[in-house]
Amino acid sequence: MSTSVMPNPVSPRAEHVRITDDTLSVDLGDGRTIAAPLAWFPRLVHATLDEKNNWRLIGQGEGIHWEDLDEDISIDGLLEGRPSGESQTSFKKWLDARSARGKICS
Repeated sequence: MSTSVMPNPVSPRAEHVRITDDTLSVDLGDGRTIAAPLAWFPRLVHATLDEKNNWRLIGQGEGIHWEDLDEDISIDGLLEGRPSGESQTSFKKWLDARSARGKICS
């Protein structure tokens, strides 16, 4: 009896991103839309509307980058249900620097 081995499937790529008050939604090239609670990504929670909408796809859709927030989210991480791995110390430092610059959270 022989067994065939399936090649590793290529991860789906992001095509579009939408952010509401409480959800990050990503449309994938394979037709699916995945969503995650915005609370999983504190930098997005504390972003202005303009900052939330200033995203770009990176790695041919393997991830999403927010330049203004120094935030990157991988599509694989979203598919695996992984929230932000940023430490509380790092997030507090970012939030303090943001407050010092007078950034207003939405």
